[in-house]
Amino acid sequence: MKFVFIADFFVEHILGGGELNNEECIEILISKKHSVEKIQSHAVTPAFINKNKNSNFIIANFINLRSECIQALLETKYIIYEHDHKYLETRNPAAYENFKAPKEDIINLDFYKNAKAVLCQSQFHMDIIRKNTDLSNLINLSGNIWSVSALEMIEEISDKPKEPKCSIMDSAISHKNTRDAVNLCIAKNMEYDLIQKPVYSEFLAALGTNEKFVFLPQTPETLSRVAVEARMMNMSLITNNMVGASKEPWFKLKGKELIDLVYEMRERIPEKVVEVFE
Repeated sequence: MKFVFIADFFVEHILGGGELNNEECIEILISKKHSVEKIQSHAVTPAFINKNKNSNFIIANFINLRSECIQALLETKYIIYEHDHKYLETRNPAAYENFKAPKEDIINLDFYKNAKAVLCQSQFHMDIIRKNTDLSNLINLSGNIWSVSALEMIEEISDKPKEPKCSIMDSAISHKNTRDAVNLCIAKNMEYDLIQKPVYSEFLAALGTNEKFVFLPQTPETLSRVAVEARMMNMSLITNNMVGASKEPWFKLKGKELIDLVYEMRERIPEKVVEVFE
């Protein structure tokens, strides 16, 4: 199959969780003898879409995709690989009671409805989308894709002895809510380390040093790669009701059992991407 993968950014621009997942998906599709062309959303034009009209379009983050391009894509075969909530003006369901937005705040609805499928990260993620859109083309992927090298590193960390302390992600992003995680540790008299390492391998090594991970996000995490990484590294998780991964049946696993399951996700998720176009 021939795919065109559209996203605001790729790993060569930003090392975010969505970008890491997308890159692995692309690499696995290529390894299965599919053709994949990557293009940033701001660079897409109606002429480009028309030129590739017989391709299968995978639309990830598309904030920078122009309205005329969205209109042109309606005439093609495409899926939306959803990483957050781009059907909402605010992109934040937590701004509304019970995560239900008023109709005037719903956007891009025709784009979502016309997709062959909207791929969601977790049941929690899918339920919030359905509550706001009534879409019938939603699929719960129930997971994410990690690189083999990342999983090997995570398995190595998982086997190491841990300190009786808590790890807290020291994030400048306000909705990651570092402040309340720190306050909880102080109130419960739990020792903690603030983890802030720009290099991914160093971040994982520091995070996995301790027994517990405290994470209290203020907005719904469609999955939360870092929560899954903590569990794979044999850590317990102290969190709230905003973490999609924590509601998946497999989240009770940790360490090697969970790592083995995530290896299976590397096969299962790209297969589902191909399947929805067949």
